[in-house]
Amino acid sequence: MGATKTEHFTEQQNRIANIAKALGHPARIAIIEYLMKVNECICGEIVNELPLAQPTVSQHLKELKNAGIIKGNIEGNSICYCIDEKAIEVLNGYFSKIIETVSKTKCC
Repeated sequence: MGATKTEHFTEQQNRIANIAKALGHPARIAIIEYLMKVNECICGEIVNELPLAQPTVSQHLKELKNAGIIKGNIEGNSICYCIDEKAIEVLNGYFSKIIETVSKTKCC
């Protein structure tokens, strides 16, 4: 979606689209799953869990953070990442609304 076209959509639609785009890579899903398993960690630990180079993992973390899916705090020389519950609540609300609508609809 071009930058000039996002203005035609609601803030909520743009937010969901940004989150969905960030989740659109299996490495990012693996990072989210690892963060759920350990509850928080530093970048080095994530690198050890994935078959990717450190710069690649850092780029995926940056994309997840820019979308608001994770948050990070600086601890010494490292950044401690965890899932941002606000983004998950946004997704939960969105998909709950879809499930509710679809369950009431007779289609095809």
